[in-house]
Amino acid sequence: MAVSRILVSNEEDDRSGYEYLNAVPGLELVEYDPNDLALDDLQRSVQLLMPPYRGSHRPLGLVEVLPDLRMVQLLSAGVDEWRPRVPKHVTVASARGAHAGPVSEWVLSAILTQLRQWPALVRFQDQHTWAHRKFDADTLAGRRVLIVGAGSIGIAVARKLEAFEAESTLVASSARNGVHGPDELPQLIPGHAVVVVTTPLTETTAGLVDAKFLAAMDDGALLVNAGRGQVVDTDALVLELQSGRLRAALDVTDPEPLPPEHPMWDCAGAIVSPHAARTVPGTNRLCYQVAAEQIATFLSGGTPSNVAYL
Repeated sequence: MAVSRILVSNEEDDRSGYEYLNAVPGLELVEYDPNDLALDDLQRSVQLLMPPYRGSHRPLGLVEVLPDLRMVQLLSAGVDEWRPRVPKHVTVASARGAHAGPVSEWVLSAILTQLRQWPALVRFQDQHTWAHRKFDADTLAGRRVLIVGAGSIGIAVARKLEAFEAESTLVASSARNGVHGPDELPQLIPGHAVVVVTTPLTETTAGLVDAKFLAAMDDGALLVNAGRGQVVDTDALVLELQSGRLRAALDVTDPEPLPPEHPMWDCAGAIVSPHAARTVPGTNRLCYQVAAEQIATFLSGGTPSNVAYL
């Protein structure tokens, strides 16, 4: 069997996944430092490139200096940073599926945190105040949740919501059994207490949650964004939050990272998580496990299930 070389990050989070790559037949690992993109002859000879688990954008420049590059295998669910920069003849695949568990768990924790008023409770605690009946909590049971993005993460969110007796409405880029298409979205927004964004960033979804979308949400509704910051119009959301009409829980923002002087920080109805929804022990290994499966399929002449097209 011919041997193909893959350029892999030498950082600690990545080394823990080497065992999955070493199990792929015909694959030879070549290490690199994602903070130092000066490559030697062996590193430049690779056919596959894997960006690091953290800060995956750092080696974007390597695409232009790897003459034999045939595949870029990402450890993220999103491909929006890489696919436009990679030549069409080079396959790009994601680690879609590996993030469903931890990210869906974050979504549920964010919903419950906002509905049960934990930010207010913590502030009362900081003031040493016994806040009995000083705030209005809500329940997830019986609530309707609109999930925009019915991939592995969105489906996982819907399954977890079932345990809380909430009803999910799923919307994807195309309709299928149990999932609505994008043309139905405007009519679906009203009547949902929570809107969860898990869609990837594409030309179609950029700015999808704009002022009109937000205005269609019910008074007091909660927006949860675990997809990409650019899907939501930040300025329009800030206005809704400042008015007190909507609430939000954001793991991603636009811009990102959120500047210290940004008004979002001071919106009482918002909680901001620093793009950390997937960051729990073991997620990096899950990503490498999925990535190894994609690479094995590619090297055997097949099409990876997570391939991303222009």
